[in-house]
Amino acid sequence: MKKAIVPYIGSGLLTLLAILLMVTKPLSASLDNTAQYMLGGLLITLSVWIFKPFNLSYSAGGMLLAFFALVLGLRPAVVFSGFTQSAIWTLIPALFFGFTLQKTGLGNRIALGIIKLFKPSYASLVFAWVLIGLILSILTPSITVRVAIVMPIAVQCCELCKLEKGSKGNSLILLTAFGMALIPGSGWLSGALWGPIISGMINALPETAGLVTFDSWFSVLFVPMILTTVLMIIGSLILLKPSDKLSEDAIDVIKNQKSEKMSHHEIIAAIILVGVFMLLLTGRYHGMPDAALCLIGVFAFFLFGVLEPRDFNVSINWDLVVFTAMALGLGSVFTETGISKWLADIIIPAIAPISSNPWIFMFTAMAFMFLWRFFDVAILVPTMAIMVPVLPAIYDAYQISPLVWLAIFVMAANCFFMAFQNMWAMLGVSIAGDRAWTSSHLGAYGTIYFGSCLLSLLVAIPMWVNAGLFG
Repeated sequence: MKKAIVPYIGSGLLTLLAILLMVTKPLSASLDNTAQYMLGGLLITLSVWIFKPFNLSYSAGGMLLAFFALVLGLRPAVVFSGFTQSAIWTLIPALFFGFTLQKTGLGNRIALGIIKLFKPSYASLVFAWVLIGLILSILTPSITVRVAIVMPIAVQCCELCKLEKGSKGNSLILLTAFGMALIPGSGWLSGALWGPIISGMINALPETAGLVTFDSWFSVLFVPMILTTVLMIIGSLILLKPSDKLSEDAIDVIKNQKSEKMSHHEIIAAIILVGVFMLLLTGRYHGMPDAALCLIGVFAFFLFGVLEPRDFNVSINWDLVVFTAMALGLGSVFTETGISKWLADIIIPAIAPISSNPWIFMFTAMAFMFLWRFFDVAILVPTMAIMVPVLPAIYDAYQISPLVWLAIFVMAANCFFMAFQNMWAMLGVSIAGDRAWTSSHLGAYGTIYFGSCLLSLLVAIPMWVNAGLFG
């Protein structure tokens, strides 16, 4: 009962604050009336995105934001600028890629095939899930699809191994499957949802146009995300590994499960997905845009019959697309109304005490953003949309490259101390049902992730300093 009231209290308070802002206009010295009304509209939109009262969708909040902007006289080209960015046309094919993995059964085949390769032990199963997560991240940026593929198989593993519900062993298998579907792929641009979203936001700004590419993302995030993954494996095997060994008989049942012959469509899908990834990886040599490569991949799916015309309507989460596109357009809205400059005047002095030392800056900013994730549960996208337009001003003031913020945003966005902070953790719980991990085990695994992120900075910060990302 109390949990059901929280969304209405939270959204009500934000809406009340927005109304007070629009009525009293307390920021007239810094913002004109249009900007203050727009700021009020943004607060009401955030109340929908963060708290989801009345079970409103993310896209409903985006439409409300568009209403405010258009009524205030902003040009449609500004309001809907997110729909014209290449990032959104990278995200849409990514969702098609994920649907193809599920429809053809290729994702399921890969996961089960890898598990069968390993000997029966908790350590070997953990390592198997790492490989599964890496391979699925190469084939699709859709974290939702990866979680949807691996969780049923993880549940099946726990049942065949006769692991007690709520036990450490049960949680270790499920959490590792979830974590490896979420974390490693964040190390490259096309490996997770964050690539299209964050690159779109940053590249849309005139000052940082073209800054985030496959190469620049890879150079900043690959090493720390792989280190984080390794540290998570070690931490989970120490804190969550049970004392009892797995039953060899149970593992044999998994290994002896027969797979059907690989279908024609599976083979074609595998060739196309691997081909697209290789082209993305070699972008510096051929120069073709990422969005173009992803779009031709989707065309190939339809051309060769892997996808059918009816799949076009059922394979895409259009709620996510509209939400992301509206969030991508916030930078243009903020610039047009002067909100970006106003935010810069607030944020730049606020971070001055930590700006001179890369170590102090990164550890403080990272810790703050993880803490902030208890409030921004919309996978940090609203916070990113607000912060990104200010990044060029931060660079001008302190020579902190916007690329550094990739790590801050991505690591914090993946946070999961509690299930409500991470929509993929909630998806995992929904799929696992009564066999899902316990809240205490999730909290422990989330703490391991947080600690792993901080430890990975010990290697990443010197790397970024040498690369000139700090002035």
